[in-house]
Amino acid sequence: MENSNYLGTEKVGKLLQKFAIPCICSLIISCLYNIVDQIFVGSGVGYLGNAATGVIFPITVVGWG
Repeated sequence: MENSNYLGTEKVGKLLQKFAIPCICSLIISCLYNIVDQIFVGSGVGYLGNAATGVIFPITVVGWG
């Protein structure tokens, strides 16, 4: 088994690659989902649907956190 205390002994650069890069990629994908959602809701429901998804987006981001 690998060193179980790698958070305290590993270099910061390697830890950033291991944890931050996947997190950033997942947040970008989630935001792209929101953009596509805005397009579909806007064309189907209209401006009120865009307002609703715009209000719920910050709540969703807090949930991701």
